[in-house]
Amino acid sequence: TLPGPLIRANVGDELAVTVANRLDHPTSVHWHGIALRNDMDGATPASANIAAGTDFTYRFSLPHPGTYWAHPHTGLDADTGLYFPVIVDDPAEPGNYDAEWIVVLDDWTDGIGKSPQQIYDDLRGGHHMPSMDTMPGMPGMPGMPAASSALLGGDAGDVTYPHYLVNGRIPAAPTVFDAKPGQRIRIRFINAGSDTAFRVALAGHAMTVTHTDGYAVVPTEVDALLLGMGERYDVIVTAGDGVFPLVALAEGKNALGRALLSTGAGTPPGADFQPPELNGRVGTVDMFTATPAAGLGPANSDVDLAIDLTGSMMQYDWGINGKPYPDNPPLTIKQGQRATLRFTNSTAMWHPVHVHGHTFQMIKPDGSLGARKDTVIVLPQQKVSAVLVADNPGDWMIHCHNTYHQDAGMMTSLNYTT
Repeated sequence: TLPGPLIRANVGDELAVTVANRLDHPTSVHWHGIALRNDMDGATPASANIAAGTDFTYRFSLPHPGTYWAHPHTGLDADTGLYFPVIVDDPAEPGNYDAEWIVVLDDWTDGIGKSPQQIYDDLRGGHHMPSMDTMPGMPGMPGMPAASSALLGGDAGDVTYPHYLVNGRIPAAPTVFDAKPGQRIRIRFINAGSDTAFRVALAGHAMTVTHTDGYAVVPTEVDALLLGMGERYDVIVTAGDGVFPLVALAEGKNALGRALLSTGAGTPPGADFQPPELNGRVGTVDMFTATPAAGLGPANSDVDLAIDLTGSMMQYDWGINGKPYPDNPPLTIKQGQRATLRFTNSTAMWHPVHVHGHTFQMIKPDGSLGARKDTVIVLPQQKVSAVLVADNPGDWMIHCHNTYHQDAGMMTSLNYTT
């Protein structure tokens, strides 16, 4: 199935998931956003890959509620539909909603356009020419984005995909979510794409953002949301009466995915319809602030950790701190330290950066603390800072969540030392 079957549990539960690798190569399952034990993270070298033809049982406890997901951390496997949502509920949390919709966004080429490996080989061969907006890429091929994106600071991505999916379905055959007028619906958005940011909106509705990457924020009303690869947002909507498209615009790529919310009689607009909410109040990370209970405490820190995103499209030499993984030295931290993460993007492209095994709290330009996250968009030529608490020992990956940038070397590790 696409997405894969939902795994759902309560906070504090122990989860045991047996993975049967029937691929022809080693793979893994990384539990994105969950602060689990290091040897179950699903990313080498801390957690061994699963050999072809063998089984492995991941076993770990679930310390925090939230919207998470799981995917491979091997090569380009993440661009082949091997992913599934993971929801951790808190029985003590007041529901305050009548229905729930898990919405997984994806960009799709495997088996339709060029394979991920063919795309990667072309990218490494320098076949991408950014900023030529009049020359859109062919479906499934690396190429010039159909448009640049002001929200993303320019070039929107490396790959133009044949399809953009919502819950595994194309716009012409959308998933339909049935509800009743007036019901409060919790929507859990997950961007499982490999090279695409999505701008999502529900036609005729405002959305109240309640959680970023699983953690509560001060409720904030928006018309649309921008999600980079790996990001999750939870929102509440109050359903109107009729049939409403939920549109996931492939940011800067002149295409979209969609689903439908149906609460009564009506005919949805055409599959290419873009609701005006997409151009209203677009929620980005700087607009949100963690609730006091979800915060990580004051912004003071014991150590500064520099994460410089480096490289270029033409050379496809992506790295962190000037070198590709594993040639770059790891960042180091000690148990109990508070660190300020300083992300600096010196490249001409945006990068969604993900930290394994931990969350961090954004530091806003005025010095106040913002949303709690594990994945954050860093725009071209921009800097962002965040607070991290070293409370989960091990060797943890930090990387760009663009599948192709990661495989090219935009990754490093955060290692605990004694």
